[in-house]
Amino acid sequence: MPEYCSIDKTDHIMTVTLERPDRLNALHPPANAELGEVFDDFAADGDMWVAIITGAGRGFCAGNDLRYQAEGGERVPMPKGFAGLTSRFDLAKPVIAAVNGVAMGGGFEIALACDLIIASEKALFALPEPKVGLAALAGGLNRLPRQIGSKRALGMILTGRHVTAQEGQDLGFVNAVVPHDELEMAARDWAQQICACAPLSVRASKDVVYRSLDCASLEESMKTQYESVKTMVTSEDFIEGPKAFAEKRPPNWQGR
Repeated sequence: MPEYCSIDKTDHIMTVTLERPDRLNALHPPANAELGEVFDDFAADGDMWVAIITGAGRGFCAGNDLRYQAEGGERVPMPKGFAGLTSRFDLAKPVIAAVNGVAMGGGFEIALACDLIIASEKALFALPEPKVGLAALAGGLNRLPRQIGSKRALGMILTGRHVTAQEGQDLGFVNAVVPHDELEMAARDWAQQICACAPLSVRASKDVVYRSLDCASLEESMKTQYESVKTMVTSEDFIEGPKAFAEKRPPNWQGR
């Protein structure tokens, strides 16, 4: 059983809850290593189609556990990054961040590494590293400008200021803001909507979107050959979808 998180697997959805509430779910190297294994398992589990990551208690994640570091805790490499996500670039399945409270520094970087952010009205976001002589080098400086544009991103990055959930939605990095006690239900509803679609279609769509952003032009992005699309068009679900539509019934997705 994991020590620093809890896991629920139900109806093709894996929910991962960070379980260090006494430190606002700040993560230390052992927790990051454990979460790397958790998301390795998610990637390999054919029955899991969508993941949700959230936090226990008042916080989503306060970032790097500086107390652990100050107390002499060992610093070890994090090959998959914070929560096993910020340096993971090969995960085809979608991940939703259900942000229940503060998402600071590495915690915000975890949320930015997810595909959707659903935020409680109590959520707060920031990259405050410059205030303590650091920089958001786990993807925050790279992902935030790509998601909301450089001027808006630098307005947060250079000041380290706190941004509410509503402002996060206005800026464009939050998909939805919901009442605090409805966050779990709302995140699961988004996950269920994704699960209603063909899994391989979802993965191909995610892959093409992200890889297209790396192309120099629209024409290049559209002419690129994507292995995920080849997998989709040779799958059983590629036949099942049109067949279910013609027969006026819900499709029976297999994910293969």
